[in-house]
Amino acid sequence: MLTAVGLGPGDAELLTLKAVRLLSEADTVFVPGGIASELVKPYAREIVVLEFPMTRDEEVITACMERNAEKIVPVAKAGKAVFGLIGDPNYYSTFSRLAEMVRERYPGLEVETVPGISSITAVASHARIPVNGAFLVTDGPADPATKILMKVTHPREKAEQLKTDGYNDFIVVERMYMDGECVHRGTLPEKTNYFSIMIARKV
Repeated sequence: MLTAVGLGPGDAELLTLKAVRLLSEADTVFVPGGIASELVKPYAREIVVLEFPMTRDEEVITACMERNAEKIVPVAKAGKAVFGLIGDPNYYSTFSRLAEMVRERYPGLEVETVPGISSITAVASHARIPVNGAFLVTDGPADPATKILMKVTHPREKAEQLKTDGYNDFIVVERMYMDGECVHRGTLPEKTNYFSIMIARKV
């Protein structure tokens, strides 16, 4: 099994309890650099630092992912491989491309992610400001390919509205991590609980 674990924004005290447990249980912990290495050091039995060059050259990126996959996959097949990285592994993450390659080439290998505190949420604490209304997170484009909507209690109606803006893929997670949790894909219900989050994508 390969598990990507979010290590938070860089503060050692902001690791989650689940992150600490998984790091301690791992046969090998793989990290993309020095900051992550320092964060996992108190818990990991074996640490391997991987190289991820900062480049836009697709050939270099692909070759790098192949080399890293070759190091990780044998450990993941034999036991527990953990990839620890700053932030959250699902948001602007070096792990996303790596996971895509591993899933394509080793379809029988289980790959999962464990969230961490991301800079997106941590920055509000540093700025000492509350965020109580709608906000946009982007790495450049003003028209995002993904929207995350909170408190969507009428998901079918909301999806129809978003289709006019080009969104065509919808997932609703209702009561996440609570009793009665449900993930809605494809046909969405008319009504859901107040604790419902919709992910709308252009795919």
